Amino acid sequence: MSTAGSFPAGSPAAPANGSVFPFTGRLDRARSSLWLHALLLLLTLLTTTAMGTRLAVNFEQNLPAFSDQDLGAFLRLIQDPTLLWHGLPFSLTLLTILMAHELGHYVACRHYGVDASLPYFLPAPTLIGTFGAFIRIRSPIYTRAMLFDIGIAGPLAGFLFLLPALGIGFAYSKVIPGIAVQGDLIFGIPLLERLTAMLVFPGVPTSDIYLHPVARAAWVGLLATALNLLPIGQLDGGHIVYAFVGERHRLLSKFFIAVLVLLGVLFSPSWLLWALLLLLFGMRHPAVVDYGGVGGGRRRLGLVALVIFALSFTVTPVELGGAFR
Repeated sequence: MSTAGSFPAGSPAAPANGSVFPFTGRLDRARSSLWLHALLLLLTLLTTTAMGTRLAVNFEQNLPAFSDQDLGAFLRLIQDPTLLWHGLPFSLTLLTILMAHELGHYVACRHYGVDASLPYFLPAPTLIGTFGAFIRIRSPIYTRAMLFDIGIAGPLAGFLFLLPALGIGFAYSKVIPGIAVQGDLIFGIPLLERLTAMLVFPGVPTSDIYLHPVARAAWVGLLATALNLLPIGQLDGGHIVYAFVGERHRLLSKFFIAVLVLLGVLFSPSWLLWALLLLLFGMRHPAVVDYGGVGGGRRRLGLVALVIFALSFTVTPVELGGAFR
């Protein structure tokens, strides 16, 4: 979720036809950009479906999720585009989770009259076919309560959708000895995944569980949730922390950047990249005008966000295996 822009200093008088210029301009802007939102969504559906097809083919053939044979799978996809149908369970699950997250922010913004865009999806040739999604917030957020509600709405909405996706995905997963530690990439196992594995496959080591593409999409949702809830800068977790501690948020952000660096040194170098990106682009936080309290109910919701973060986080999201070792 990103912020940009501000309210105009003054509003013009209403014209004779009864319309109000600021709202008319906002409506025209929404109409003119709707095609861009739709195009980005369709492109992201294509790229995530292509990646999902690779996952589905490897799953059906009992091959590791990511391996050096993936190039052959892409060549077959070019020769026979109808294979894309196999990637829809992954792509539709992932996009639903991402959409729920961003619409959670969007609905909260609309509730408070904050000017926000519809979600922008980012297609990309990554392992999952996307860089995620975001909304633009074009007007100030005046109170801590507003900031908290807008910040937490996304992770809560996304988490509500990824829970059933994880359960359904595990129901279609299968047991293959050692499959989770084979291949060129080895995925970390968040606490929620471990708990789900204990329920669906009691007594089976997590290293023997081959996640169905739907469960893999839920795993991506868990990773996105954990990243967004990091208590740093303009991330959702940063908004939540700012709502509670105000300007002390800057010092806490620097502390947690240092924690990411430590995690990068001890567990996964990917945290070093996240620490650098956040340090360069994500530390600044817009000021809130009204520093009134957030109330006991929001403090309890803050604890809920902390629990969601604990269930979603893993110190080693991805590590190299197979040919990279």
